[in-house]
Amino acid sequence: MPQPYIFIPRSGKPQLLFVLLHGESASPEQLFPLADAIKQAFPASMVVLPYAFEGKNTRTASEPGSYYWVSPDALQTANYADQMQQALRNLISFIRDLQKEYGLTGQQTAVAGFSQGASMALEAAHAQPDLAGRILAFSGLYVQAPATVPPATILHFFHGANDQQVSADNVESTLVRLGELQGDATLDVASGIGHELHTALIKQAIVRLQTCVPLRSWEDALNSLENEIRTQGQEQVQGGTRRTLH
Repeated sequence: MPQPYIFIPRSGKPQLLFVLLHGESASPEQLFPLADAIKQAFPASMVVLPYAFEGKNTRTASEPGSYYWVSPDALQTANYADQMQQALRNLISFIRDLQKEYGLTGQQTAVAGFSQGASMALEAAHAQPDLAGRILAFSGLYVQAPATVPPATILHFFHGANDQQVSADNVESTLVRLGELQGDATLDVASGIGHELHTALIKQAIVRLQTCVPLRSWEDALNSLENEIRTQGQEQVQGGTRRTLH
């Protein structure tokens, strides 16, 4: 397979790692607009765009090639789950190698994906709970409904209201389920947008990355405040949770 695109800061050691996963029947070039926005907003970050694991290198000047994280032929076979698990193991190993090479932790890592790439990012975070501090899922959902949530990961969903491939209603239902599981998740739905990596969603993703405080940090701060108030003999303040659904 072709080598991934790797962008590193002009100077100094990378402080953040972003791994961007393209959609089905596509290539990393699909996510160049997202990569450019991340590099501008986080100049000390390292941005990596790998090729998916299935597909032929048919690159030409006008056609970059078509790649899949899981072969479309496997969708109709009994071993699809096995192929999905193998793809996840390969992806997790790839990210772990990057983290080790550049001395970065899971909390310094964000994995973003579009469509099938979004599904891979979400499933990887559940398969390896300390893999990333943030998951950004554009126009994609889980392969299977989650039964648990990664305890140290914020899940950000970005979706078009007119998406005909992955219904926005299904994404909203998933957010409700994640809330029931005490997951840390947000959803932004843009009207008039279909199944696409739209500029509006990219801009909102940057806003989320720059402003969204992890739920665990918020709860830790509240717990600290409650302990201090109890110590002072004052009325206990009840803790809260933050979930956003737009």
